[in-house]
Amino acid sequence: MRPTQPPELAVTGRSENPQGGLSGVVKRAIVIGNGCAGAENQCIGLIRSLGLYDRHLYYSVARPRGGINRWLHWLPISLYKKLGHFISCICSGLSIKANESGSRRSVICLLKMSLGIKDVFEVADAKQIAAMARRTFDKTGPLLVVASGRDTISVASSIRRLAMDYVFVVQVQHPRSRLERFDLVITPRHDYFSLTPEGKRQIPFFLRPWVTPREPPGRNVFLTTGALHSVDSSTLRKAALEWKEEFASLSKPLVVVNIGGSTRNCLYGVDLAKQLCGMLQSILWSCGSLRISFSRRTPKKVKEIIIRELISNPKVYIWDGKEPNPHLGHLALADAFIITADSISMLSEACTTGKPVYVVGAEWCTWKFSEFQKTLRERGAVRPLTGKENMVEKWSYTPLNDNAEAAKRVIQDLSERGWKIEA
Repeated sequence: MRPTQPPELAVTGRSENPQGGLSGVVKRAIVIGNGCAGAENQCIGLIRSLGLYDRHLYYSVARPRGGINRWLHWLPISLYKKLGHFISCICSGLSIKANESGSRRSVICLLKMSLGIKDVFEVADAKQIAAMARRTFDKTGPLLVVASGRDTISVASSIRRLAMDYVFVVQVQHPRSRLERFDLVITPRHDYFSLTPEGKRQIPFFLRPWVTPREPPGRNVFLTTGALHSVDSSTLRKAALEWKEEFASLSKPLVVVNIGGSTRNCLYGVDLAKQLCGMLQSILWSCGSLRISFSRRTPKKVKEIIIRELISNPKVYIWDGKEPNPHLGHLALADAFIITADSISMLSEACTTGKPVYVVGAEWCTWKFSEFQKTLRERGAVRPLTGKENMVEKWSYTPLNDNAEAAKRVIQDLSERGWKIEA
């Protein structure tokens, strides 16, 4: 496995115990990500809440994208690797035949361009991490492993199988099967929507055997309201200081609009963009400033409609996607949020602030996304945007606190093994 240490994930030090220490004290952590910022931020948020942010290593399990890979994302990573090996064998065989006919180079180039698999697959080495955990246990104590994303499941579960007495493995997001492979699974409550009366009603009888999860959460499952994330009070305080000067001239209330993109369970497009533009124009009279951000998933046509309709208004600022990203500054200094319903992560972050959150497009959501929206409404955290709001008005609710609650559960489970996090 090749560890990577990007600046935001760098390890700044490791706690040492000059006496050899107590083997039951967790002093370090490993994060295994899938190359997706949304998934990896969930791991970072958890270890930050555990006080291990400056004592962790980051490893990536990432499959290539583009070409044929876009149709193979559903394959488990173990099968994906085997497919890559199979394609390599085919390439080798064809290269020999092509060489005999004088066109070896063109055939190989064509295969690489069309398949996009050969020479680009990277997989984490669970054996190496497990060996390290066993080797260093007496000196630095147990190893906390936190992984998120489907591609990390086989790696994280293998680490636990190979070094069960030396590690505590947390899988963030539901692995869909064989949950006993992990010490703890942390996942949103709406992942169990298929087991609710409404979920069962929506599933045709003949499909139920293939829909997961099939069983209620067990002892090693901790349910959250939303998604874990990397935003906490310390992060917001730091962001407020960093962005205070730039936002100082903005009139209040400052309303931030976060726009995602259509997903399998939230299908919408230009119709929602036009609807959103109309509602934003209707509430602009009550806004001091309106700042709009798009995500990587926002369709080009949606962006074009919103920019065309709103960019000329002096109250409106539309982020151009260039660094620095104002997202944390928005979370820290905004007075209210308007967020499209497709993004569970953006809604989870905003609802940790305790500030008013308006949702757009919830009526387009189905399955567990609709269940998540329902939960937030019942908590009083969100309201649907209608275009009739006075953005000066506020309401209060109990902010989401999933990170801290999940960290508390990790500490509890560690204590049952006689382990604790180093203070």
